[in-house]
Amino acid sequence: MELRLSNLTKRYGDVTALDDFSVTFDVGITGILGANGAGKSTMMSLITDNVKRDSGSITLDGKEILEMGADFRSLVGYMPQQQGVYDKMTALSFVSYIGRLKGLKGKALKEETERVLEITNLSHVRNKAVGGFSGGMRQRVLLAQAVLGDPKILILDEPTAGLDPKERIRIRNFISELARDRIVLLCTHIVSDIESVADKVLLMKKGKLLMCDSPAGLIESLPDDYVPVNHYPSLEDVYLYYLGGE
Repeated sequence: MELRLSNLTKRYGDVTALDDFSVTFDVGITGILGANGAGKSTMMSLITDNVKRDSGSITLDGKEILEMGADFRSLVGYMPQQQGVYDKMTALSFVSYIGRLKGLKGKALKEETERVLEITNLSHVRNKAVGGFSGGMRQRVLLAQAVLGDPKILILDEPTAGLDPKERIRIRNFISELARDRIVLLCTHIVSDIESVADKVLLMKKGKLLMCDSPAGLIESLPDDYVPVNHYPSLEDVYLYYLGGE
């Protein structure tokens, strides 16, 4: 499976959010790093077809996603950064509602809802209103709805934000399991999360692709005279060296 972005350009007035941007995503986890304004959110919005591109193409295994329409959208699970949930709904009712929007019904809906609540550690609060949840718990609700229906392309925007260390590890391990047979795009400011699980990392700067390589490859790209933040160079050093001035 291959998701290819070719020569994508998106402008908002005089601002060019993506500038002739090209990259190919394969099965596995691709971490996405960039300062605010680098174009990360615009790229994800174009892939989910939430905004219209000015030029370029996005293809899945050679097929343009705009021509695939609903067939493509059924393959995508998206977890937004904004915690947009209905506060008066319970976790169970919210996830079930999203499941119905995705076309799940009857027994399949019930079983899938229970499955995702279990794997995101929300089963014990399934009947409590989301409005009373902590920020981390709301993150898990959003992750639960994203993985409904076993999507083959999973786009996660800050999935571990607000989680305690134990839950972050649990969610990271879960994401790693998901990536065995699907494309996972992981966008986060928590560099250590990306370094722990990503197969490759994409560095974005001012709407352009700066670098794309494995975490180890990016670390090796640092100059020999670079002085790491800690004793050994890490992906955090890569971020600081290439993007820290943004």
